[in-house]
Amino acid sequence: MVQPIRTTLVVEYLYLQIYMKNLQALILLFIANSISAVAQGISMIAIPWYFAELEQMDVFASVYIAVTLIAVFWSPYCGTLIDRYNRKYIFMILALVMGCLLLLISGWGFYQNHLAWYWVGVVFILTFLNYNIHFPAVYAFAQEIVEPSFYGKLSSYLEIQHQLTTIFAGAIAAMLLEGATDGVVNLFGFKVATNWMIAPWEIYEIFLIDACTYFIAFGIIALIVYEPILKRKKESGTVLDQFKIGWAYLKQHKGITIFGIASFSVFACLVCSTFYLMPIYVKNHLQEQGDVFAAGDMYYAIGAVFSGIVIRKVFKNSNLTHSVIVLTLVAAAVFFMLAVSRHLAIFYGMFFLLGVTNAGVRIQRITYLLNHVPNHVYGRANSIFFLSHIFFRVLFLLSFSLPFFLTSNNIIFAFVIFTLFLIASAIVLYLFKGSFEQ
Repeated sequence: MVQPIRTTLVVEYLYLQIYMKNLQALILLFIANSISAVAQGISMIAIPWYFAELEQMDVFASVYIAVTLIAVFWSPYCGTLIDRYNRKYIFMILALVMGCLLLLISGWGFYQNHLAWYWVGVVFILTFLNYNIHFPAVYAFAQEIVEPSFYGKLSSYLEIQHQLTTIFAGAIAAMLLEGATDGVVNLFGFKVATNWMIAPWEIYEIFLIDACTYFIAFGIIALIVYEPILKRKKESGTVLDQFKIGWAYLKQHKGITIFGIASFSVFACLVCSTFYLMPIYVKNHLQEQGDVFAAGDMYYAIGAVFSGIVIRKVFKNSNLTHSVIVLTLVAAAVFFMLAVSRHLAIFYGMFFLLGVTNAGVRIQRITYLLNHVPNHVYGRANSIFFLSHIFFRVLFLLSFSLPFFLTSNNIIFAFVIFTLFLIASAIVLYLFKGSFEQ
């Protein structure tokens, strides 16, 4: 079986080499993303579990709400930056700034042999704000350097690349969070006997690795040379003036606006689950440890990679909006199963399906937006969609940080709420599907 897969990959690469104009630039972007994403993934798994172990998830909820509120103002500004400036330079500046800040925070931890919770919260805030500009910039940059005929493939490749790094990050995080002092490690949820003797890492040691990867990514991105497929005109005016241009575009294209907001629902539930609900769920409902939490993230990533490979083939005879509706309903069923089950195998299986559905929606959603939103307003349009996501995230976080949800295993009722929310989103998508292609 290995040889046909290898042959297919070679043929695919040769095809892209011939027909994709900026393939080498895209490969370098993928490599830089992968290196920094592994360390980011480890940090963003370790931080929620750090607060869960201290039984300070109410504090973490406050940190999460704070960064979400900051994003209300930061996200629109990101959109204007992405549309106004050279996206390669944006990546380089982000990598340099993030690397320096994490290096300083990590160094303070080494100096004190301890890192207070508020510094851990600062790293979470910085990384989350970095996500707000990094991912939209990646899609806008890819749209700028890749021919429209490759948008579908591009969406799949970006998803596969991101989730493969998540699998790797989850595997490492599972070992680092709990260690392997008895020679037993948790690999994909299975206890595997090894000769490895690994002491649990301190949070500031993880941050040091994270900082180093940003500097590596900076060097790789600096090597990128490309020729834009889409020409952008330089825009003037204030940030508010430029934001109004994106808002005016979406007001004129209400179908795109409704799709952009409603199709974000699965991601909104996923982000709240991954960073806030799941540590509580694993600790209070499943009564398991950090390695199980990390393993769940790995199964999610495997499902997302699977989705990146097959989702376009599965729905090749359906339009994009129909596939998003189906996947949103499947995600609703997944959250319901998580609410009613306590079995580890079902937990891992549901996380696999959650990876399939969220990645599938994201691939179809991005493909739709790349084909329908002009490159010169892509960043601003995406930031407006993200504002709706922020609204729901704040609403969920404020609700689920109430003492009721933190008591016993009452966190399962949050998943019931997600189920109802996703069903409502699917209904909205179905009712307005006729306007999405106009």
